[in-house]
Amino acid sequence: MKNTHQFPIAKKIAKELTIHKDTRIDNYYWLNDRENPEVIEYLNAENAYTKAVLKHTEDFQKSLFEEMKARIKEDDTSVPYKLNGYWYLTKYETGKDYPIYVRKKETLEAEEELLFDCNVMAKDFSYFNLGGISISPDNKLAAFSTDTVSRRQYTIQIKNLITGEIYSDKIVNTTGSATWANDNKTLFYAMKDEVTLRSHKIYKHKLHAKNQSDEVVFHEKDETFNTFIYKTKSKNYLIIGSSSTLSSEYRFLNADNPDGDFKIFQKRTKDLEYNIAHYKDSFYIISNIDNATNFKVSICNETNTGKAFWKDVIPHRKSVLIEDIEIFKDYLVVNERENGLNKIRIMSWDKKEDYYLPFNSETYTTYIGNNPDFDNELLRYGYNALDTPGSVIDYNLKTKQSEVKKEQEILGGTFKKENYESKRIWATASDGVKIPISLVYKKGIELDGTNPVLQYAYGSYGSTIDPSFSSVRLSLLDRGFIYAISHIRGGEYLGREWYENGKLLNKKNTFTDFIDCSKFLIEQNYTSNKHLYAYGGSAGGLLMGSIINMNPELYNGVLAAVPFVDVVTTMLDDSIPLTTGEYDEWGNPNHPEYYSYMKSYSPYDNVEAKAYPNMLVTTGLHDSQVQYWEPAKWVAKLRELKTDSNKLLFHIDMDSGHGGASGRFESLKELALEYAFLLDLEGIYG
Repeated sequence: MKNTHQFPIAKKIAKELTIHKDTRIDNYYWLNDRENPEVIEYLNAENAYTKAVLKHTEDFQKSLFEEMKARIKEDDTSVPYKLNGYWYLTKYETGKDYPIYVRKKETLEAEEELLFDCNVMAKDFSYFNLGGISISPDNKLAAFSTDTVSRRQYTIQIKNLITGEIYSDKIVNTTGSATWANDNKTLFYAMKDEVTLRSHKIYKHKLHAKNQSDEVVFHEKDETFNTFIYKTKSKNYLIIGSSSTLSSEYRFLNADNPDGDFKIFQKRTKDLEYNIAHYKDSFYIISNIDNATNFKVSICNETNTGKAFWKDVIPHRKSVLIEDIEIFKDYLVVNERENGLNKIRIMSWDKKEDYYLPFNSETYTTYIGNNPDFDNELLRYGYNALDTPGSVIDYNLKTKQSEVKKEQEILGGTFKKENYESKRIWATASDGVKIPISLVYKKGIELDGTNPVLQYAYGSYGSTIDPSFSSVRLSLLDRGFIYAISHIRGGEYLGREWYENGKLLNKKNTFTDFIDCSKFLIEQNYTSNKHLYAYGGSAGGLLMGSIINMNPELYNGVLAAVPFVDVVTTMLDDSIPLTTGEYDEWGNPNHPEYYSYMKSYSPYDNVEAKAYPNMLVTTGLHDSQVQYWEPAKWVAKLRELKTDSNKLLFHIDMDSGHGGASGRFESLKELALEYAFLLDLEGIYG
């Protein structure tokens, strides 16, 4: 439909930004001030414009929303897990948006105890999120946290689970998680810096302490590190962790002695990453020590924990990435990745057994689930695939028998797994490297170049996008779309080197990989540039901004969600949340080499006077991860310079942050908007 509405035009106020004898002119820098009424007025005008342009799709959006919602079982309950004498469950009830947390003592037949009903807790807020719930060792108290702004600044409170009373203790501006010492009265938590939102201090809180402020037990002064605290699965130790992109450090303290001093496990060393787990009298370490790029598993005793004392349990293998371990009394379970595929390895401590659980697909996802007890013979894990809804499975390590505890129900009666097909194909990048693409589509599609394809990727932080099932995605597949996940460099799909080759001064590989996958999908007649759509969010939004600057002609439409597009300015501003901790990912532009490289791909800095695809850009006013002004400035500059008459729409959720709307179904409304945008471009309305 031809666009006859007048889009908003942001005023231009030139601001010079100079570093390294290089000056950039930012005409839309003024949009950085959310307290400025003119900024809010402009954002509201963008929302009004988007609403007007897509008004003819409003009924379609509503039907898409209802269609997606109708597939989801509203009265649903999680698979229970047992912890310290109680079974814990999460429930959803018909007509309610938020979860209800309950528990039962000893048996599943016992009377249900209500812990938290988030529907009641959320009723006075436009946004609500219950953060971590931490139960005291005696099962009588629960530390819980809430965020009612969507800026991920959580307030911790304590509830007496016997009386129902919520104590007056209120701890603001935290990460949301809290950890009990074994005395049932000492609570540890991580506090955030008020400005940067970096978690920088660990505090100790004493329950009902009179006239006593919380004590700082650790201050992470390095601005490139974040800190956190947890208790080991053994319940023996409190662990303070500090991590940056490229190194980590842990401190430990006997959980029976919360007033003692934390001891360093292994001091931070550049490029040494490690994680620790405790069992009996030993610590198990996953690390990249001794050039173990894909990590190895080591062991040490509780007394001598430095790296000189680490002994190999699983040595490094060049082709296998170790992602996680789970310790049981008689077995070590390892989450591995080889050739892009998740694997679960079972190893008995007596070395008589060493095997992998069998999976036959090339487009599946499996992961180790919640296994809080060492003594259990059951391994809980999850499985799903692009064409297969998720299952929670208990595998008996002794008998090797599996029991499916729950399968995701797809309501509506129309979904049949056999009607869909999934597979993995390989594109060749411009430097000759093979890039995997996972695909799913409805069976019977002809490869004649006319199919609409939605190509998705992320490609940063070593975060791997596994090929997992989505019930809402069926609304595209059933209308003829092919869904493609490009496993580009910058993630860890093909191991740690896959990540290393897509960061810092190799970052452009992420963008060119995606483009080469797009070209391959067109060459192989899966689609054409008239029917190819790209989708990415956050750092994946940076990907979207880069590919449309480099090869806009490949795409008919682009969805950019909470996009990180003003890379240089953001990375030069160390007062912005996350910036300092990101130097190891993107580089520090205070150094000329990184500045120059970053500037060469930063989407906002490289907008040109040329034709761009149809675009829908989304953000949240309170986003703490990617500030709203990045997409706002980007859209304003695109409006100024682009030479086409394609749609450029900007939707701002004025109540939410990086994760979008809260509530189980509210987020579907934004998805319905995005899907309607795509389907409208294809002329599909039914």
